[in-house]
Amino acid sequence: MAITSYPFDGQAVTETQFSQMFKEFQDSGVVASFGGPSFLVTAGTGMNLNVSSGLAFLRGFMVQSTATEVVTIPAAGTSARVDRVVLRADPSLNSIVLAVKQGTAGSTTPPALTQTDTGVFELALANIAVGASATSIAAGDITRVRPFTGTRVLVWNTSTRPSSPRMGQIGYNADTSAFEFWDDTTWAPLISNVSWANLSGKPASFVPAAHSHKWADISDRPSSLPPAAHTHDWSQVTGKPTSYVPSAHGHDWDEISGKPSTYAPATHSHTWSSVTSKPSTFPPSSHSHSSYLESGDTIAWANGSKKPYSNTATDGTWYAVWVEGSGTFCRNTSARKFKENIRDFDIDPADVLKMRPVIYDRKDQLDEETGEIRPGRKGEVGLIADEVDDLGLKWLVQYMDGEIDALRYDLLGVALLPVVQAQERRLRDLEARLAALEAA
Repeated sequence: MAITSYPFDGQAVTETQFSQMFKEFQDSGVVASFGGPSFLVTAGTGMNLNVSSGLAFLRGFMVQSTATEVVTIPAAGTSARVDRVVLRADPSLNSIVLAVKQGTAGSTTPPALTQTDTGVFELALANIAVGASATSIAAGDITRVRPFTGTRVLVWNTSTRPSSPRMGQIGYNADTSAFEFWDDTTWAPLISNVSWANLSGKPASFVPAAHSHKWADISDRPSSLPPAAHTHDWSQVTGKPTSYVPSAHGHDWDEISGKPSTYAPATHSHTWSSVTSKPSTFPPSSHSHSSYLESGDTIAWANGSKKPYSNTATDGTWYAVWVEGSGTFCRNTSARKFKENIRDFDIDPADVLKMRPVIYDRKDQLDEETGEIRPGRKGEVGLIADEVDDLGLKWLVQYMDGEIDALRYDLLGVALLPVVQAQERRLRDLEARLAALEAA
Protein backbone atom coordinates (compact mmCIF):
# COMPACT_ATOMS: atom_id res chain seq x y z
CA MET A 1 0.00 0.00 0.00
CA ALA A 2 1.46 3.38 -1.01
CA ILE A 3 -0.66 5.46 1.41
CA THR A 4 -0.98 4.68 5.12
CA SER A 5 -3.11 6.66 7.56
CA TYR A 6 -3.62 6.24 11.31
CA PRO A 7 -4.86 6.14 14.03
CA PHE A 8 -8.53 5.27 13.36
CA ASP A 9 -11.11 3.22 15.29
CA GLY A 10 -10.69 -0.51 15.00
CA GLN A 11 -7.25 -0.11 13.46
CA ALA A 12 -4.02 -1.71 14.77
CA VAL A 13 -1.43 1.03 15.19
CA THR A 14 2.22 0.09 15.89
CA GLU A 15 4.54 1.82 18.35
CA THR A 16 6.69 2.82 15.36
CA GLN A 17 3.72 4.64 13.81
CA PHE A 18 2.90 6.35 17.14
CA SER A 19 6.59 7.34 17.50
CA GLN A 20 6.62 8.83 14.00
CA MET A 21 3.43 10.74 14.72
CA PHE A 22 4.37 12.08 18.16
CA LYS A 23 7.89 13.17 17.13
CA GLU A 24 6.20 15.63 14.76
CA PHE A 25 4.31 17.11 17.72
CA GLN A 26 7.38 17.47 19.93
CA ASP A 27 11.14 17.40 19.34
CA SER A 28 13.42 15.11 21.29
CA GLY A 29 14.71 16.74 24.47
CA VAL A 30 14.22 17.35 28.18
CA VAL A 31 10.92 18.94 29.13
CA ALA A 32 11.92 21.99 31.22
CA SER A 33 12.97 25.59 30.97
CA PHE A 34 16.48 25.97 29.50
CA GLY A 35 18.92 25.02 32.26
CA GLY A 36 16.19 23.55 34.50
CA PRO A 37 16.76 20.59 36.84
CA SER A 38 15.02 17.93 34.71
CA PHE A 39 17.38 14.93 34.28
CA LEU A 40 20.22 17.06 35.70
CA VAL A 41 23.51 15.12 36.11
CA THR A 42 25.53 16.04 39.21
CA ALA A 43 28.55 14.58 41.04
CA GLY A 44 27.93 11.92 43.67
CA THR A 45 30.43 9.90 45.71
CA GLY A 46 33.43 8.21 44.10
CA MET A 47 32.61 7.24 40.50
CA ASN A 48 28.83 7.58 41.06
CA LEU A 49 26.70 10.32 39.47
CA ASN A 50 23.22 11.51 40.49
CA VAL A 51 20.54 12.08 37.83
CA SER A 52 17.56 14.12 39.04
CA SER A 53 13.92 13.33 38.30
CA GLY A 54 12.47 14.66 35.08
CA LEU A 55 10.41 14.31 31.92
CA ALA A 56 11.75 13.91 28.37
CA PHE A 57 10.77 13.05 24.78
CA LEU A 58 12.87 10.64 22.69
CA ARG A 59 11.78 10.38 19.05
CA GLY A 60 8.08 10.45 19.97
CA PHE A 61 8.42 8.28 23.09
CA MET A 62 8.15 9.77 26.58
CA VAL A 63 10.06 8.89 29.76
CA GLN A 64 9.36 10.11 33.29
CA SER A 65 11.53 9.73 36.39
CA THR A 66 10.07 10.57 39.80
CA ALA A 67 13.20 10.18 41.95
CA THR A 68 16.96 10.77 41.77
CA GLU A 69 18.73 7.86 40.06
CA VAL A 70 22.40 6.85 40.49
CA VAL A 71 24.61 5.80 37.56
CA THR A 72 28.20 4.58 37.88
CA ILE A 73 31.06 5.58 35.60
CA PRO A 74 33.25 2.56 34.65
CA ALA A 75 36.60 2.35 36.45
CA ALA A 76 39.29 4.70 35.13
CA GLY A 77 42.22 3.35 33.17
CA THR A 78 45.75 4.67 32.77
CA SER A 79 44.63 7.10 30.03
CA ALA A 80 42.00 9.84 30.22
CA ARG A 81 38.75 9.55 28.27
CA VAL A 82 35.31 11.20 27.89
CA ASP A 83 32.15 9.19 28.70
CA ARG A 84 28.52 10.10 28.09
CA VAL A 85 25.42 9.77 30.28
CA VAL A 86 22.41 9.18 27.99
CA LEU A 87 18.73 8.31 27.95
CA ARG A 88 18.37 5.27 25.65
CA ALA A 89 15.06 4.35 23.97
CA ASP A 90 14.96 0.75 22.69
CA PRO A 91 11.63 -0.23 21.07
CA SER A 92 12.69 -3.89 21.04
CA LEU A 93 12.83 -3.79 24.86
CA ASN A 94 9.82 -1.45 25.24
CA SER A 95 11.84 0.81 27.57
CA ILE A 96 13.80 4.03 28.00
CA VAL A 97 16.67 3.73 30.51
CA LEU A 98 19.62 5.73 31.83
CA ALA A 99 22.97 4.44 30.52
CA VAL A 100 26.68 5.32 30.42
CA LYS A 101 28.53 5.17 27.09
CA GLN A 102 32.25 4.67 27.70
CA GLY A 103 34.63 6.77 25.58
CA THR A 104 37.88 5.78 23.90
CA ALA A 105 40.99 5.78 26.12
CA GLY A 106 43.30 8.70 25.28
CA SER A 107 40.61 10.59 23.31
CA THR A 108 38.93 13.88 24.26
CA THR A 109 35.98 13.17 21.96
CA PRO A 110 32.87 11.64 23.59
CA PRO A 111 31.41 8.48 22.03
CA ALA A 112 28.93 8.98 19.17
CA LEU A 113 25.19 8.78 19.87
CA THR A 114 23.00 6.09 18.28
CA GLN A 115 19.94 7.87 16.80
CA THR A 116 18.00 5.68 14.39
CA ASP A 117 14.54 6.41 12.98
CA THR A 118 12.90 3.19 14.18
CA GLY A 119 15.46 1.39 16.39
CA VAL A 120 17.61 2.57 19.29
CA PHE A 121 17.58 6.34 19.92
CA GLU A 122 19.92 8.00 22.46
CA LEU A 123 19.61 11.46 24.01
CA ALA A 124 22.79 12.91 25.59
CA LEU A 125 22.45 14.37 29.11
CA ALA A 126 26.11 15.09 30.04
CA ASN A 127 29.71 14.50 28.95
CA ILE A 128 31.99 13.19 31.74
CA ALA A 129 35.76 13.81 31.70
CA VAL A 130 37.36 10.71 33.32
CA GLY A 131 40.97 11.40 34.32
CA ALA A 132 43.71 8.80 34.19
CA SER A 133 43.50 6.48 37.25
CA ALA A 134 40.69 8.68 38.66
CA THR A 135 38.82 7.39 41.71
CA SER A 136 36.06 10.03 41.79
CA ILE A 137 34.16 12.41 39.52
CA ALA A 138 34.07 16.11 40.51
CA ALA A 139 31.56 18.77 39.49
CA GLY A 140 34.14 20.32 37.15
CA ASP A 141 34.38 17.03 35.21
CA ILE A 142 30.70 17.23 34.15
CA THR A 143 29.60 19.14 31.02
CA ARG A 144 25.79 19.30 30.63
CA VAL A 145 24.59 18.87 27.04
CA ARG A 146 20.86 18.24 27.50
CA PRO A 147 18.71 19.57 24.63
CA PHE A 148 15.45 21.16 25.86
CA THR A 149 12.01 20.94 24.30
CA GLY A 150 8.47 22.03 25.14
CA THR A 151 8.09 24.81 22.56
CA ARG A 152 8.60 25.06 18.83
CA VAL A 153 10.76 28.15 19.27
CA LEU A 154 13.57 26.45 21.14
CA VAL A 155 16.55 27.43 23.25
CA TRP A 156 19.93 25.77 22.73
CA ASN A 157 23.71 26.02 22.94
CA THR A 158 25.78 25.98 19.76
CA SER A 159 26.69 22.35 20.51
CA THR A 160 23.08 21.26 21.17
CA ARG A 161 21.26 22.73 18.15
CA PRO A 162 18.69 20.38 16.58
CA SER A 163 20.58 17.70 14.65
CA SER A 164 18.01 17.49 11.82
CA PRO A 165 16.36 20.95 11.65
CA ARG A 166 13.83 21.93 9.04
CA MET A 167 14.10 25.11 7.04
CA GLY A 168 12.83 28.03 9.08
CA GLN A 169 13.44 26.43 12.53
CA ILE A 170 13.91 29.37 14.94
CA GLY A 171 15.73 29.28 18.26
CA TYR A 172 17.64 31.35 20.79
CA ASN A 173 21.36 30.53 21.07
CA ALA A 174 22.43 30.94 24.72
CA ASP A 175 26.11 31.02 23.69
CA THR A 176 25.75 34.01 21.31
CA SER A 177 22.73 35.63 23.07
CA ALA A 178 20.96 35.95 19.70
CA PHE A 179 18.06 34.40 17.79
CA GLU A 180 18.99 32.32 14.76
CA PHE A 181 17.22 30.22 12.14
CA TRP A 182 18.03 27.31 9.81
CA ASP A 183 18.08 28.50 6.16
CA ASP A 184 18.28 24.89 4.92
CA THR A 185 22.07 25.21 4.68
CA THR A 186 23.36 26.84 7.86
CA TRP A 187 22.30 28.63 11.04
CA ALA A 188 21.88 32.34 10.21
CA PRO A 189 21.14 35.38 12.42
CA LEU A 190 17.45 36.19 12.61
CA ILE A 191 18.30 39.91 12.27
CA SER A 192 20.69 40.57 9.39
CA ASN A 193 23.61 42.98 9.68
CA VAL A 194 22.97 46.58 8.55
CA SER A 195 25.70 48.23 6.40
CA TRP A 196 26.43 51.95 6.58
CA ALA A 197 25.81 52.29 2.81
CA ASN A 198 22.25 50.96 3.16
CA LEU A 199 21.39 53.07 6.23
CA SER A 200 18.81 55.75 5.35
CA GLY A 201 18.41 59.19 6.99
CA LYS A 202 22.06 59.49 8.07
CA PRO A 203 23.48 63.10 8.16
CA ALA A 204 25.79 64.30 5.41
CA SER A 205 28.32 65.78 7.85
CA PHE A 206 29.12 65.72 11.54
CA VAL A 207 30.16 68.84 13.49
CA PRO A 208 32.76 67.86 16.11
CA ALA A 209 31.98 68.73 19.70
CA ALA A 210 34.35 70.90 21.72
CA HIS A 211 37.45 68.88 22.46
CA SER A 212 41.24 68.96 22.83
CA HIS A 213 44.20 66.95 21.55
CA LYS A 214 47.37 65.73 23.16
CA TRP A 215 50.60 66.99 21.58
CA ALA A 216 51.61 63.37 20.87
CA ASP A 217 48.36 62.86 18.88
CA ILE A 218 48.96 65.84 16.52
CA SER A 219 50.28 64.82 13.10
CA ASP A 220 52.70 66.92 10.99
CA ARG A 221 53.86 68.90 14.01
CA PRO A 222 57.33 70.50 13.62
CA SER A 223 60.27 68.69 15.15
CA SER A 224 61.59 71.95 16.68
CA LEU A 225 60.30 75.47 17.31
CA PRO A 226 62.95 78.17 16.77
CA PRO A 227 62.62 81.11 19.19
CA ALA A 228 61.95 84.54 17.85
CA ALA A 229 64.89 86.95 17.69
CA HIS A 230 65.76 88.18 21.19
CA THR A 231 68.63 88.80 23.65
CA HIS A 232 69.33 88.07 27.33
CA ASP A 233 71.42 89.87 29.89
CA TRP A 234 74.01 87.47 31.46
CA SER A 235 72.83 88.29 34.95
CA GLN A 236 69.29 87.30 33.99
CA VAL A 237 70.29 83.80 32.78
CA THR A 238 69.24 81.12 35.30
CA GLY A 239 70.83 77.68 35.74
CA LYS A 240 74.20 78.76 34.27
CA PRO A 241 77.15 76.56 35.42
CA THR A 242 79.57 77.75 38.09
CA SER A 243 82.50 76.28 36.16
CA TYR A 244 83.24 75.24 32.61
CA VAL A 245 84.61 71.84 31.54
CA PRO A 246 87.17 72.17 28.78
CA SER A 247 86.32 70.55 25.44
CA ALA A 248 87.82 67.20 24.48
CA HIS A 249 91.57 67.34 23.92
CA GLY A 250 94.68 65.23 24.50
CA HIS A 251 98.13 65.37 26.13
CA ASP A 252 101.46 63.76 25.27
CA TRP A 253 102.47 61.11 27.92
CA ASP A 254 105.83 62.77 28.50
CA GLU A 255 104.11 66.04 29.33
CA ILE A 256 102.08 64.51 32.20
CA SER A 257 103.61 65.18 35.62
CA GLY A 258 103.05 63.20 38.87
CA LYS A 259 102.10 59.93 37.12
CA PRO A 260 102.60 56.71 39.28
CA SER A 261 105.48 54.33 38.64
CA THR A 262 103.29 51.16 39.00
CA TYR A 263 99.58 50.35 38.60
CA ALA A 264 97.66 47.97 40.92
CA PRO A 265 95.08 45.90 38.97
CA ALA A 266 91.42 46.69 39.59
CA THR A 267 89.16 44.08 41.24
CA HIS A 268 88.45 41.32 38.73
CA SER A 269 87.89 37.56 38.36
CA HIS A 270 89.00 34.68 36.14
CA THR A 271 87.09 31.69 34.78
CA TRP A 272 88.35 28.28 35.96
CA SER A 273 89.25 27.26 32.42
CA SER A 274 91.51 30.31 32.01
CA VAL A 275 93.62 29.42 35.11
CA THR A 276 96.92 27.73 34.16
CA SER A 277 99.01 25.26 36.22
CA LYS A 278 96.08 24.31 38.49
CA PRO A 279 96.43 20.91 40.29
CA SER A 280 94.56 17.90 38.90
CA THR A 281 93.35 16.76 42.35
CA PHE A 282 92.63 18.39 45.70
CA PRO A 283 93.20 16.36 48.92
CA PRO A 284 90.52 17.09 51.54
CA SER A 285 91.53 18.95 54.67
CA SER A 286 91.50 17.16 58.03
CA HIS A 287 87.92 16.48 59.19
CA SER A 288 85.74 13.89 60.99
CA HIS A 289 82.18 12.57 61.07
CA SER A 290 79.84 12.26 64.06
CA SER A 291 78.77 8.80 65.23
CA TYR A 292 75.23 9.16 63.95
CA LEU A 293 73.48 10.96 61.14
CA GLU A 294 71.66 13.97 62.55
CA SER A 295 68.88 16.18 61.21
CA GLY A 296 70.10 18.00 58.11
CA ASP A 297 72.98 15.54 57.40
CA THR A 298 73.18 13.92 53.98
CA ILE A 299 72.94 10.11 53.84
CA ALA A 300 76.16 9.58 51.77
CA TRP A 301 78.69 7.09 53.26
CA ALA A 302 78.29 7.48 57.06
CA ASN A 303 81.14 6.26 59.31
CA GLY A 304 82.06 2.86 57.94
CA SER A 305 78.84 2.00 56.09
CA LYS A 306 80.90 2.02 52.91
CA LYS A 307 82.89 -1.04 54.08
CA PRO A 308 80.44 -3.50 55.67
CA TYR A 309 82.71 -6.49 55.03
CA SER A 310 85.70 -5.05 56.93
CA ASN A 311 83.72 -3.70 59.95
CA THR A 312 82.95 -6.10 62.81
CA ALA A 313 80.46 -5.35 65.61
CA THR A 314 82.57 -5.56 68.78
CA ASP A 315 81.97 -3.26 71.71
CA GLY A 316 79.59 -0.28 71.86
CA THR A 317 75.91 -0.01 70.96
CA TRP A 318 74.74 -1.20 67.53
CA TYR A 319 71.31 -0.90 65.86
CA ALA A 320 69.87 -2.14 62.60
CA VAL A 321 69.01 0.75 60.27
CA TRP A 322 65.34 1.82 60.18
CA VAL A 323 63.99 4.49 57.85
CA GLU A 324 60.73 6.36 58.51
CA GLY A 325 58.33 7.18 55.67
CA SER A 326 59.76 10.73 55.63
CA GLY A 327 63.29 9.36 55.00
CA THR A 328 64.53 9.98 58.55
CA PHE A 329 66.95 7.37 60.01
CA CYS A 330 65.97 5.98 63.43
CA ARG A 331 66.45 3.01 65.79
CA ASN A 332 63.64 0.62 66.73
CA THR A 333 63.49 0.64 70.53
CA SER A 334 61.81 -2.24 72.39
CA ALA A 335 62.39 -1.73 76.14
CA ARG A 336 59.39 -1.54 78.48
CA LYS A 337 60.29 2.07 79.33
CA PHE A 338 59.34 3.12 75.81
CA LYS A 339 55.93 1.38 75.82
CA GLU A 340 52.51 1.53 77.48
CA ASN A 341 49.12 -0.18 77.20
CA ILE A 342 50.92 -3.53 76.89
CA ARG A 343 48.57 -6.52 76.32
CA ASP A 344 48.47 -9.95 74.69
CA PHE A 345 48.10 -10.13 70.90
CA ASP A 346 46.32 -13.25 69.59
CA ILE A 347 47.80 -14.76 66.43
CA ASP A 348 46.13 -17.74 64.75
CA PRO A 349 48.91 -20.28 63.95
CA ALA A 350 46.75 -21.68 61.15
CA ASP A 351 46.86 -18.33 59.30
CA VAL A 352 50.64 -18.13 59.71
CA LEU A 353 51.09 -21.67 58.33
CA LYS A 354 49.14 -20.66 55.20
CA MET A 355 51.82 -18.15 54.16
CA ARG A 356 53.43 -19.26 50.91
CA PRO A 357 57.20 -18.83 50.32
CA VAL A 358 57.86 -18.00 46.66
CA ILE A 359 60.76 -17.25 44.32
CA TYR A 360 60.29 -14.41 41.87
CA ASP A 361 61.97 -11.88 39.55
CA ARG A 362 61.86 -8.13 40.07
CA LYS A 363 60.29 -6.14 37.19
CA ASP A 364 62.57 -3.95 35.09
CA GLN A 365 62.37 -0.24 36.01
CA LEU A 366 62.65 2.93 33.90
CA ASP A 367 65.30 5.39 35.14
CA GLU A 368 63.43 8.72 34.80
CA GLU A 369 66.68 10.74 34.80
CA THR A 370 68.59 8.78 32.11
CA GLY A 371 65.68 7.13 30.30
CA GLU A 372 67.42 3.76 30.57
CA ILE A 373 65.80 0.49 31.63
CA ARG A 374 67.31 -0.90 34.86
CA PRO A 375 66.92 -4.71 34.97
CA GLY A 376 65.28 -6.07 38.12
CA ARG A 377 66.95 -8.65 40.39
CA LYS A 378 66.19 -12.23 39.42
CA GLY A 379 65.53 -15.25 41.64
CA GLU A 380 64.61 -13.40 44.86
CA VAL A 381 62.97 -15.44 47.64
CA GLY A 382 60.25 -14.09 49.92
CA LEU A 383 56.52 -13.65 50.42
CA ILE A 384 53.81 -11.77 48.45
CA ALA A 385 52.37 -8.93 50.58
CA ASP A 386 48.95 -9.19 48.87
CA GLU A 387 48.63 -12.88 49.86
CA VAL A 388 49.59 -12.10 53.48
CA ASP A 389 46.98 -9.31 53.51
CA ASP A 390 44.33 -11.75 52.19
CA LEU A 391 45.13 -14.11 55.12
CA GLY A 392 44.10 -11.35 57.54
CA LEU A 393 47.67 -10.79 58.82
CA LYS A 394 47.44 -7.06 58.00
CA TRP A 395 49.81 -6.11 60.82
CA LEU A 396 52.63 -7.65 58.75
CA VAL A 397 51.73 -5.50 55.70
CA GLN A 398 53.05 -2.01 54.90
CA TYR A 399 50.82 0.37 52.92
CA MET A 400 51.76 3.45 50.86
CA ASP A 401 49.22 5.94 49.48
CA GLY A 402 46.40 3.56 50.44
CA GLU A 403 47.87 0.60 48.51
CA ILE A 404 49.73 -2.55 49.60
CA ASP A 405 53.48 -1.84 49.33
CA ALA A 406 55.72 -4.11 51.46
CA LEU A 407 56.01 -6.58 54.36
CA ARG A 408 57.39 -6.20 57.89
CA TYR A 409 59.83 -9.10 57.52
CA ASP A 410 61.24 -8.20 60.94
CA LEU A 411 57.89 -9.24 62.51
CA LEU A 412 57.84 -12.71 60.91
CA GLY A 413 59.62 -14.04 64.01
CA VAL A 414 56.77 -12.69 66.17
CA ALA A 415 54.26 -14.32 63.79
CA LEU A 416 56.03 -17.70 64.15
CA LEU A 417 56.08 -17.64 67.98
CA PRO A 418 52.47 -18.95 68.41
CA VAL A 419 53.24 -21.68 65.82
CA VAL A 420 56.35 -22.78 67.75
CA GLN A 421 54.50 -22.55 71.09
CA ALA A 422 51.61 -24.64 69.76
CA GLN A 423 54.05 -27.26 68.44
CA GLU A 424 55.89 -27.27 71.81
CA ARG A 425 52.60 -27.97 73.60
CA ARG A 426 51.83 -30.82 71.18
CA LEU A 427 55.32 -32.32 71.63
CA ARG A 428 54.95 -32.30 75.41
CA ASP A 429 51.50 -33.86 75.16
CA LEU A 430 52.77 -36.56 72.76
CA GLU A 431 55.80 -37.27 74.99
CA ALA A 432 53.49 -37.65 78.02
CA ARG A 433 51.18 -39.99 76.11
CA LEU A 434 54.17 -42.02 74.84
CA ALA A 435 55.57 -42.30 78.37
CA ALA A 436 52.17 -43.51 79.62
CA LEU A 437 51.98 -46.13 76.84
CA GLU A 438 55.50 -47.33 77.57
CA ALA A 439 54.72 -47.58 81.29
CA ALA A 440 51.63 -49.66 80.53
